[in-house]
Amino acid sequence: MGMVSAAVEADWLTLIVAEKSDEADGIVRLVLRNEGGAALPPFAAGAHIEVEVANGERRSYSLCNGPHDAGGYEIAVLLEPNGRGGSRHMHERVERGDRLRAKPPRNLFPLAEDGHSLLVAGGIGITPLLAMAEHLARAGRSFDLHIAVRSPARAAFRRRLAAAPFAARVHWHFDDGAPEQAFDLERILAEAPPASRLYVCGPTGFMDAVLGGARAAGWPDTRLHCEYFAAASGDHSADGAFDLFLAKTGRTIRVPAGATAARALLDAGVDIRLSCEQGVCGTCLLPVIEGVPDHRDHYLGKAERAANRLFAPCCSRARTPRLTLDY
Repeated sequence: MGMVSAAVEADWLTLIVAEKSDEADGIVRLVLRNEGGAALPPFAAGAHIEVEVANGERRSYSLCNGPHDAGGYEIAVLLEPNGRGGSRHMHERVERGDRLRAKPPRNLFPLAEDGHSLLVAGGIGITPLLAMAEHLARAGRSFDLHIAVRSPARAAFRRRLAAAPFAARVHWHFDDGAPEQAFDLERILAEAPPASRLYVCGPTGFMDAVLGGARAAGWPDTRLHCEYFAAASGDHSADGAFDLFLAKTGRTIRVPAGATAARALLDAGVDIRLSCEQGVCGTCLLPVIEGVPDHRDHYLGKAERAANRLFAPCCSRARTPRLTLDY
């Protein structure tokens, strides 16, 4: 794949926006390349990059292109009018030829090496699953890709998938389409070969419904794989204040009812790592010595939550009056 020689500054890549185009209603596609044209750090299907969008804020975007394409990173960005401004910046401010800073690829949504792969996307959730489909097709592995979306106008990569060598494995389900093409999760799960693995990505409600349906149909958690874009908002009106005791310094930090633990720590001058700030990426995790966290992230697994040894300060709170952190 050639020597990696992208411009790197303290683990940051400086990338050029080589292409920008409208992919569907409300979705833009960008291809980011090394300014010198050399190969970028490699990645596996399911990986994402963190991009600095504005004022030092970062957003994570799944890589859409297959891992065999080391010449660039392809991402697709859905415009979220009620979001935090990152998607609007990418849509309205970023242009072809601009430079963007990004972290090298990370993969929190890897493909397993066994079994038929059932890929299920909800809307913009197609992005990591597209890369998976490209990889699986090149590897000669068995898979099916189901995509649920509101309408053809909002279907990203529709033309590309129609022209793909694996087009027969792609199944579109439009909310405004004919009844016979509707997204029938029960049928899709029933028709999957034995020992299949399910990979799902999309809005939180969609993913919860798919995973819940799979569990009800007898699929074990070991064969369920997912990637959340954001933590569920939920009703936090009953949230109370709690204390964080930092064992290494002996400091106690009060977390008010209306603030996140991450914000309380930062306001107190405590240096912590943050990225998505929605409990998705795992960047901010801190070790717990004592106390019970109220886990609200989408990063930790069931066993990790039950152990209560890790805490995501960007979104989680405490079930006990105090959490003691090994920090």
